[in-house]
Amino acid sequence: MTKVLAMVLAGGEGSRLSPLTRRQCKPMVPFGGIYRLVDLPLSNCINSGIRQIFILTQHKPLTLHRHVRHTWNILSPQLGEFAEILPPMRRISDNWYLGTADAIYQNIESVRDISPHYVVILSADHVYKMNYLRLIEWHCRQHADVTIATTQVTPDEAHQYGIVRLDRACRILGFEEKPQHNEVSRSCFNPSACSASMGIYVFSTPVLLEALRRDAVKENSSHDFGRDVIPALIEQGHRVFAFDFIDENRKEVRYWRDVGTLDSYHQASMDLVAPSPVFNLYDETWPIRAAQPVAPPAKFVFASQERRGMALDSLVSHGCIISGGSVTRSILSPGVHIHSYSEIDESILFEGASVGRRSRIRRAIVDAGVAIPPDTAIGYDPERDRARGYIVTPEGITVVSDAINGG
Repeated sequence: MTKVLAMVLAGGEGSRLSPLTRRQCKPMVPFGGIYRLVDLPLSNCINSGIRQIFILTQHKPLTLHRHVRHTWNILSPQLGEFAEILPPMRRISDNWYLGTADAIYQNIESVRDISPHYVVILSADHVYKMNYLRLIEWHCRQHADVTIATTQVTPDEAHQYGIVRLDRACRILGFEEKPQHNEVSRSCFNPSACSASMGIYVFSTPVLLEALRRDAVKENSSHDFGRDVIPALIEQGHRVFAFDFIDENRKEVRYWRDVGTLDSYHQASMDLVAPSPVFNLYDETWPIRAAQPVAPPAKFVFASQERRGMALDSLVSHGCIISGGSVTRSILSPGVHIHSYSEIDESILFEGASVGRRSRIRRAIVDAGVAIPPDTAIGYDPERDRARGYIVTPEGITVVSDAINGG
């Protein structure tokens, strides 16, 4: 029986998502109300039948450790299943994780203990649905040493991604990081598109262990898979192939999003609230698992003409109270309270946030526990929002954090 180990890189600081990451690591940023970003790759693992999972943490890991302990305790140690946290223990060197490859290298003994045939390496900050067993099956058919999952992008979009250069057999000949020219390498899967790396790798284990040992002693290496380890393997003649992403999202367009910025995070969140959302949380054949808070059902109160609690095209989580206000195209995490006559539009409110009477919030992200005072307008005047200490992104999203406004 083929033995597969998944290693989820969940140590990201997420500085571009600040202030949402000031108190927690990037993988713990909420998504879709009741989920955390880390729940997406972990759900993909479980749905793919991969039940031996290491989660590598580093920056502000406490909430992530608690989340994994309470939410991902569904696996059976008696059957050899686990979702186990691996914090940086500096057993091999005195450094914290220096890069993606170094993070795996510092846990090389844990990989040896499991003795898997294949190691799947994943990031904890992308939004997508993928059956990793399809990736492994392709890897085996190609007799590959390394396989990289890729997604098709248009040549006009190629400057935003790391583009792989392929031969006709879909073997990778090289990389080009965010090319700024028109002669971009085309995909062997679709001549009208380019193949962009998704940051998802499967290694045959002996190749991985040897590559990590070689990279660890290179003084000029950044110890990153995409920049150092895989280009070195290609140069050495190893069989490195691309796998064209097969989406389990069951929509017309393949869905994969890197939510590394506040704007991309807001856009991916808004993808969930359309009448027919492009990212489907409701498919029972490929469920996304989440913590279930101990909270009452959401409540909508006042049905009079003057005060009516309502939400349209929105996700409303456990314990929310919409008390005479209106919510449209928005996402409310558990325990959010919207007071009378308030209007919320195209916004994301994190756990425990509250909005006072007659306030108007538009195209905003409100951090956990923030209390918006009555008669406040946010998202209507960018200069005024900046003057109050809020962050306004290039796309005009206003971010309100208690770390900024004091509560």
